[in-house]
Amino acid sequence: MENNLENTGLLELSQILFKDFPDIVKVKDLKIMLPKTGKNKIYNLLKSKEIFSIKIGRDYYIPKVSIIKYFTGKS
Repeated sequence: MENNLENTGLLELSQILFKDFPDIVKVKDLKIMLPKTGKNKIYNLLKSKEIFSIKIGRDYYIPKVSIIKYFTGKS
């Protein structure tokens, strides 16, 4: 039950911080969301699963909630 409350807070936070982005973003959007982060660092974060993503073909799909978890240190 506690995990559901945490996830709800993360969803609300993602709607506030990144309201102009869709719920699932690609690497080009993530580069805009993390402006001082290079492309290599972003791919390393995705490959290491520090930021959760799903890779389909050559594209990564990243839920906004995963980016908030990265920012807040909640895994």
